Amino acid sequence: MITLRYHIVSITAVFLALAVGVVLGSTAISGRLLSGLSDEKNTLAQQVNDLQNDRNALNAKLTEADEFATSVGPLAVKERLTDRTVVIVTTADARPADRDALTGLLKAASATVTGEVQLTDAFADPSRGDQLRDLVARLQPAGSQLPTAVDPGTRAGGLFGTLLLLNPTNNQPQATADEMASALSGLTNAGFVKATSGVKPAQLAIVLTGGAAIGDSAADRASTVARFATQLDRSGAGVVLAGANGSANGTGAIGVVRADTAATSILSTVDNSDTPAGQVVVVMALREQLEGRSGRYGVAGNAEASSPGTQG
Repeated sequence: MITLRYHIVSITAVFLALAVGVVLGSTAISGRLLSGLSDEKNTLAQQVNDLQNDRNALNAKLTEADEFATSVGPLAVKERLTDRTVVIVTTADARPADRDALTGLLKAASATVTGEVQLTDAFADPSRGDQLRDLVARLQPAGSQLPTAVDPGTRAGGLFGTLLLLNPTNNQPQATADEMASALSGLTNAGFVKATSGVKPAQLAIVLTGGAAIGDSAADRASTVARFATQLDRSGAGVVLAGANGSANGTGAIGVVRADTAATSILSTVDNSDTPAGQVVVVMALREQLEGRSGRYGVAGNAEASSPGTQG
């Protein structure tokens, strides 16, 4: 006779069997899953190791290339700028090591460096743009004219062009020594520049900057430097805007210049001046400026060639 107890025992046995089956099945699945994960982990670890090896090999090649460029750079630029004078303008984020390397190459090219003017962070600060624009108007030497554009970068470029660059037609200063000293003193006292003593006007100029600007006003600060360099180029025999990695981005001064065909038609740009090879190209680009030509050089996607004479 089938009793209630029999039913209960039967049902209990069925559920117990199901539970045991689930446990045994999940154990087998977990084992296979863990084994698969372990294999995938080992594969990924090998891929990471391979990538690290590739990176190390590439870094070694880059180091070798930099060493080669450093050793042959002085020979590559030898006498390219004989009897020429160059003034260096640096932004606050420019690397001193890059400036020193360029100075050495300019000497190897037989050029004379007439001094350095450093633009401070305040120079490109949008919140101080009105102050800079008004100060530039007050410091402009008598008889000279500022550009009609109202942005502070262009206006400052007009003033600095008068102060720092020789007239390309007659190779004569465009401001007196007293006017230059007074203007640089006024800009220094206002916190916009730092100038080495005894700066003299030159035929050519290098504007050396860092990488891409960062922060909320990055685009505005990059634009100020870009417009400054472009206007500076209109005042003398030639200017090269040189920047480090990232300078050709949308918030880099070189990137802003390269987006403007009017600017690139006169101003040369080099986007890898933080490398020995790029520093050599800066000097070569200065020589090209003397010949009335300009170019976009470097390794960024918006460069037209790695150096003058290598366009495809």
